Amino acid sequence: MTISKERAIVLTSYERRSLFRFLTLYLVSVFVLLAIIGYLFFENNRTAMKSAMKFEMMYQGRMLSSKIIMQAMHTPNMDETDKVNFLASLKHCRFDVGYYDSEGDALYSEIDEVPRFKPDFFIADNHCYTIIEDPSEHLGVRYVVLKENELVNTFGQLRMRIIGYLILSFLLMGVVGYFLGRLFLRPVREQIEALDRFISDTTHELNTPISAILMTIQSLKNIDEKKKTRLEASAKRLNVMYSSLTYRLEGKEEEAVCLDFAAVIEERVGYVRELIEAKRLKITLDLEPTEVLMAHSSAQRLIDNLLSNAIKYTDVGDSIAITLKERTLKVSDTGIGIDEEVQEDIFKRYKRANSERGGFGIGLNIVLSICKRYGIKLSVESQKGEGSTFTLVFPPMK
Repeated sequence: MTISKERAIVLTSYERRSLFRFLTLYLVSVFVLLAIIGYLFFENNRTAMKSAMKFEMMYQGRMLSSKIIMQAMHTPNMDETDKVNFLASLKHCRFDVGYYDSEGDALYSEIDEVPRFKPDFFIADNHCYTIIEDPSEHLGVRYVVLKENELVNTFGQLRMRIIGYLILSFLLMGVVGYFLGRLFLRPVREQIEALDRFISDTTHELNTPISAILMTIQSLKNIDEKKKTRLEASAKRLNVMYSSLTYRLEGKEEEAVCLDFAAVIEERVGYVRELIEAKRLKITLDLEPTEVLMAHSSAQRLIDNLLSNAIKYTDVGDSIAITLKERTLKVSDTGIGIDEEVQEDIFKRYKRANSERGGFGIGLNIVLSICKRYGIKLSVESQKGEGSTFTLVFPPMK
């Protein structure tokens, strides 16, 4: 017996959910951290670039103002044409320049419009402005205005570069996180596979004695019928457990055929009749013929595990009801019920709702896997101390 099919699965559904939760938390944390780092880096560079631009523009503005003052001292009586020509010749920087009188009228300007005349460095309409004021108004110039056109675009380019680096970093960290998650899950996978191998080897060794016990019981004569019934019930219980284990571990699947599911239910109830009678359970069947497309072994395992679960978690004298109508199967019991907080976990492999009742914790996991394979909707309703109802809705026949 092998479990090669199990090993071929890259990640189980439970492992995928765990990995997804880890990656979600990890990536959200990474995104927040990168966003904070990117924002601080951008703001730091933006502030540094603004400071450098302000220093350069203020320096150039003062240089121009000084030249105007020097020219006014050397040639105080310049006519208007000479003033304009002189002002036009002053520019030796990369900024647009304008010279304005006290009323804000341009004496000479390369700037279309100045938002405000206030000595300062400011940004308006995606442009940087520096205004130098000369209260003495040499050559009639009250304000020297410099305008820069590229800083805001530089900010935009810087922002896009930072966003690009952040996206690349996020993707890289996502890949790292994925492999970290796989690395975290590897020891768990190894333990689960080791457990599967142990159970596989154990069940392989159980096959021969179980078959021998069943054959011997059938040949027994002249013994107390109650003892014989108990022996047969115990042997069939072992056989059901063995069948479930081998079905889960081998992963073999027969070809789907058209089955009368009501007949399968009656067959499997008859098979475990001794188990039911041993606990003096009352079982009622309300079945209507229902055709389903399913492998016969899967149908048997589906019913065996639902029945086994109902028998296991009921007390002596309780009742089990199985109904099959309008393509809906319900298996109800009046047993101990399932705590609400563990109902979401009962379908996980090796998870048991009640450790006192024994079992391997794989029966309902088998039920879930069969339901997924054949598109059957599975749900459970249960209240502690009042019993449980498992409902399976079969898809329509095609």
